[in-house]
Amino acid sequence: MSEMFKITLPDGSVREVAEGTTPADVAASIGPGLAKAAIAARVNGELRDIMRPFEGDTELALVTSRDEEAALELARHDYAHVLAEAVQALWPGTQITFGPSTEDGFYYDVKAPEDRAPFSMDDLPAIEEKMREIIRADKPLRREVWSREDLIAKWKADGESFKAEWAAELPEGEELTVYWSGEDWLDMCRGPHLASTGKLDPQAFKLMRVAGAYWRGDQNNAQLTRIYGTGWLNKKQLDAHLHKLEEAAKRDHRKLGAEMDLFHLQAEAHGSVFWHPQGYVIWRALEAYMRRAIDGAGYREIKTPQVMDARQWEQSGHWGKYRENMFVIPDEVPNVEDEGPIVSDEAEWMALKPMNCPAHVLVFKQGIKSYRDLPLRLYENGCCHRNEPHGALHGLMRVRQFTQDDAHIFCREDQIVDEVRAFCELADRVYRDFGFSYSIKLALRPEKRFGSDADWDKAEEELRNAVKEAGLATPEYGWEELPGEGAFYAPKLEWHLTDAIGRTWQVGTIQSDRVLPERLDASYTAADGERHRPVMLHRAIFGSYERFIGILIEHFAGKLPLWLAPTQAVVATIVSDADDYARAVAGQLRAAGIRVEVDLRNEKINYKVREHSVAKVPNLLVVGKREAEEATVALRVLGEGAKQEIIALGDVIMRLADAAKAPDIR
Repeated sequence: MSEMFKITLPDGSVREVAEGTTPADVAASIGPGLAKAAIAARVNGELRDIMRPFEGDTELALVTSRDEEAALELARHDYAHVLAEAVQALWPGTQITFGPSTEDGFYYDVKAPEDRAPFSMDDLPAIEEKMREIIRADKPLRREVWSREDLIAKWKADGESFKAEWAAELPEGEELTVYWSGEDWLDMCRGPHLASTGKLDPQAFKLMRVAGAYWRGDQNNAQLTRIYGTGWLNKKQLDAHLHKLEEAAKRDHRKLGAEMDLFHLQAEAHGSVFWHPQGYVIWRALEAYMRRAIDGAGYREIKTPQVMDARQWEQSGHWGKYRENMFVIPDEVPNVEDEGPIVSDEAEWMALKPMNCPAHVLVFKQGIKSYRDLPLRLYENGCCHRNEPHGALHGLMRVRQFTQDDAHIFCREDQIVDEVRAFCELADRVYRDFGFSYSIKLALRPEKRFGSDADWDKAEEELRNAVKEAGLATPEYGWEELPGEGAFYAPKLEWHLTDAIGRTWQVGTIQSDRVLPERLDASYTAADGERHRPVMLHRAIFGSYERFIGILIEHFAGKLPLWLAPTQAVVATIVSDADDYARAVAGQLRAAGIRVEVDLRNEKINYKVREHSVAKVPNLLVVGKREAEEATVALRVLGEGAKQEIIALGDVIMRLADAAKAPDIR
């Protein structure tokens, strides 16, 4: 007689089922609609195959495609396996290694047979067609548990040396599972998977590119080919994603930065930005805006050194946690013979600062601080350096030299919630001025951290309460708590901006830190006459000027708000007879505070219009003989095509001067 298991459903009802029953059987017993819709199951909270039998009394939640996060994870995992099967079907002798799902797709690392070149973009259409064939065959995906010896023997017999090596190194006692696709292909995998390949949509994936990779990520190992794809639940989602990629390519800040002559990067200064005059106008406008914001919020601006003694970084804890990302230099290069060492073993070490926090503590420690001096809000446009790997650098988004809109608030414990709430309100005003919506996340204590659990408990609850008091801990603001993602010294609130095409960018942050004041011996005299430690709130809104400018360029597709546009207007002539009038128009615009240029070149007006449109000039004021006689301009606004408006000069100056005013953030 088979054993009976109790299956508890989300509504609290309990069903008794025989040993060997699967979640799919339970779904069928509830109704044919659910049987068709269910694609997986959560068994005691663990995501599992819908065809995997129960192993005991179970809390069961059936998963359908409405649970999009889980459904996409399963589908992308399956697409990766179908990719590997397709490659081996087309080119027998191909070895397979690993194939995980990714944020918006999947990849698989493979090694081509010895008798052919590594796979290339030219191979992708054939692989895609074979994948569709496998999906349409609706092959069952079946889980089996194998012994280590049998699995290693299987991989060796099939010439799968990478799989055999990996199987041999898995921990003793770990259950080794394989999944069959039909009856003729299997892969080693923990799962879970969909019930069959036919659960995938054959029109909802696309192979995107190939790249080189190394076995286990080690350049000393065999070189493989990584085949990337994007996978979705249906073709509509795929089309939306591909459209988003097209939009992202058009908005790429590196491309637009060149077209708008904003900045460039080159090998002579890896990861550092060369700002051109046009680009630095944007920087200065943002800097002035942020200064108005911090002045209005009661911050005091400071400037601290770029290079600090390594002992300071040791004391702060950054040397042990962050050393590999710091640029380190000797304090003094001794006089030595030409053939001698450049730096002696006894040299004192200095480091370019990767962050501003320790320097701000040193400013706080100058002079005796009283509880009446708190909160003390110190702000710095602080230039920092981090030794990012070359491969991680990406335009303005990931650099080695960057400037933070950085501030540290030194306060008493009873002031923390009010200070964090005030920061939340300030950040809200800033992001709304730039047209961003956002979500707020609370990143909680990581496994490796400084400080006591009691201090972490207090810090996390203070941040949580501040967001609640600001009215931002709601679904509207995407409130979420992220276990394990805090800094090693403090939990933090994170602001994730959503741009015009739906991408998210983590920018602003505030962290509640009791560790650094302790390590660097910061204190104030309390009302009881005793020394107490301040709490240090680390905060930024832009994050870094470089990255925020990159985000703005992509968010606005280069069509920046008029107050940020490097050139706010160009006066362009149709005929040379209007040159003097064009200069006069530009002079009046400058007097009204408009950043304006004059285009007197002997070129056709259509050529000038096209060139200034590419450079994303917001307003083109076209003037000819008639406009000069009538004191008017033909105004063409970026993004409005060939439409133009004949408008009196005085009116256009008033209109542009009003539109070019920066937001009042005070």
